[in-house]
Amino acid sequence: MLVARQSAFSRDAWLGEFRAMLALGWPLVLTNLAQTALTTTDVIVIGRLGASALAAGTLGANLYLGLLMFAIGLVVATSPMMASAIGRKRSVVRDVRRTFRQGLWSAVIVSVPCWALLWHSEAILLLFGQEPELAAAAQSFVRALQWGLLPALGYIALRSFVSALERPVWALMITGMAILFNIVANWALVFGHLGLPALGLRGSGIATALSNTFMFVGLALVVTFGPRFRRYRLFGRWWRSDWPRLVALWRLGLPIGITIAFEVMVFNAAVFLMGQFGTAAIAAHSIAIQIATATFMVPLGLGQAATVRVGLARGAGDHDGITRAGWSAFGLGVLFMAAMSVLMIAAPRLLVSAFIDIDDPANAVVVNTAIGFLICAAVFQIADGAQVVGAGMLRGLQDTRVPMIYAGLGYWVIGLSLSAILAFRTSLGGLGIWIGLAVGLVVVACLMLRRWTRRDRLEQVPAG
Repeated sequence: MLVARQSAFSRDAWLGEFRAMLALGWPLVLTNLAQTALTTTDVIVIGRLGASALAAGTLGANLYLGLLMFAIGLVVATSPMMASAIGRKRSVVRDVRRTFRQGLWSAVIVSVPCWALLWHSEAILLLFGQEPELAAAAQSFVRALQWGLLPALGYIALRSFVSALERPVWALMITGMAILFNIVANWALVFGHLGLPALGLRGSGIATALSNTFMFVGLALVVTFGPRFRRYRLFGRWWRSDWPRLVALWRLGLPIGITIAFEVMVFNAAVFLMGQFGTAAIAAHSIAIQIATATFMVPLGLGQAATVRVGLARGAGDHDGITRAGWSAFGLGVLFMAAMSVLMIAAPRLLVSAFIDIDDPANAVVVNTAIGFLICAAVFQIADGAQVVGAGMLRGLQDTRVPMIYAGLGYWVIGLSLSAILAFRTSLGGLGIWIGLAVGLVVVACLMLRRWTRRDRLEQVPAG
């Protein structure tokens, strides 16, 4: 037994896990970056319409993304459930198919109230004290964008399926094609090319909704006809109910959705707080958050890979495999974010120049403010990577409720409260908001890591 355990933790075993993690993780990372590129494309295009349009688009996009990310958290619970079923290798086709179907059901169920809320985005933004002109422009954008929510969730369910089978490259290929589609659609619909009218902000919303539909349809065709996937018959009799599995999915996924919503919405709340400091502050925050979001996609992808790899090991009852999978993802994620932190400190103007003309005197306030925010973002990069990979590791063990509590405590009770205090009761202004967010991320990262190091009890809960 001692020899076997030493073998399980040998250099070859760890190298094998690192290779498996990278093989699964890099397509997920690139897919996340590609999905972010859809929103980044919108921001870049809208930015060419002026600071007011950029501010309105940012407000609308943050409201939409808050609801979308909650819904994604719910649907993404299919990933650890399918991974555990594959790890067990019992009734795998039936269990995977039924879990996927309930993921689709959940996507439809959660989309309806989200649509109702997004349709009244102007009233919501006014309730949060935003300028009437910006709120009206944001609603025009969101009312077009919101129809991409359901196909986006359907795509997430499909991506969870191909990831659980450790075949995520297909999702990457489809998303890459969607980026090209989104660029052309934005160019045509925002500025009025290819014989189409210039729709401005609304055109960008339509372009992204169509791009989400493109991704869902494209990946659906792959899993329907691809030799590796078609035996699962994912869309066969998709209307058939499986109430116990639906309840199990929501029991696991609802805390994930709330956890993600806590993080996303605390940054949304930061946007609303930033609105008290004017249009330039919102525009600068938009630029800095886009850069921070792009770097965040890498540990997010590694966390998703950790969910699958930990889930597979859990389903197989492989305690040592769980350990190797979790720590491999954690090490890779923290190492990358440390490198990004150095880049943000060393070359902030270069990064900001991708979003706005830094040589235009009219943009000087936005540029300088964005650089200040970016330096602050560099400080919390490692903590941000640690907490998202840690959450992915715990989801592989189907541990979601306690991490949800950690997220609420760190992001809202500590992070947002400190942001408000530093912003409005000191001279820090908008920079104080970012400092508070950084502290919240550090708290959540420490709590997630502590939970993982005491995971023995979680591994004993039956998988699935």
